Formats: sequence, C-alpha cells, structure tokens
Amino acid sequence: MKKALLLMGALTVATAAWADSFWLHNGSLMRLQADGNYRVFSYEEPSARMRSAGVTPGTILFEGERRGNRYYGQARVFSRYCAGELVYDVQGTVVTEQKVVMTGTRPRYNTQTCRPNGRVTDRLVFTYQYSD
Repeated sequence: MKKALLLMGALTVATAAWADSFWLHNGSLMRLQADGNYRVFSYEEPSARMRSAGVTPGTILFEGERRGNRYYGQARVFSRYCAGELVYDVQGTVVTEQKVVMTGTRPRYNTQTCRPNGRVTDRLVFTYQYSD
C-alpha cells in the first residue's frame, strides 16, 4: 500500500512539474513549459505574420530560466528573408503571475542581404490565458 501511495505521489509531482500554460504574445498563442526553473515559450498557434516568417506550432521563441521574479535566457527572431535562427539574450520580470515582460537588444537585419545594419531593442510581452 505504501509503495502505491508513493508511486501515485511521484506521478502527481512529475505531472505538476511539466504542467503547461498558454499565453498571448503579439497575436500568437504561446505554450509555456516549466520544469523547475527551466522555462520554454513555444508557438502553439502562430499568427499569420509569424507563419509567413516560417514559424510552425512547436517553434521555440524563448528558452531560459526563472529565478525568483526574473526571467533570463535567449529569444529568437524569425524572418522569411534570413535562413537559420537569429538568437539574442533577453531578460525580464514576472510583472504578475499573469504577465511576463522581457527585453533584449539584437541586431536589425537588412531584408535583402540578411546582414546586420543596426541594433533594435525588442520587448516581449506574454499575457496568461489558461492552463492545461
């Protein structure tokens, strides 16, 4: 009996550790996967604009960690003009448990040559919608 209760408890903890939640970001529905401090925001339902840039469901936008009320990690830029991933560092704050805001400075790319031609500050805002 004790073994059965321990196994059920372990399964409950494992399930809770991988509980997904869903967030809005720039017109796309995002999935947040959390395992301990590790965090991943991926596209669940990309907006039409993101689909035209080659984003499909499951594409990762942010990967990093949460420490206290702060997020640290890397975000990606997607472009129909540039092949490959364009990755840059971001960090931000859990404003509330229903809003996360991260910022980072990244290169701006020429759409014809895909070469950097300046820098731009991105602001990523995620607003909680619901949980699985």
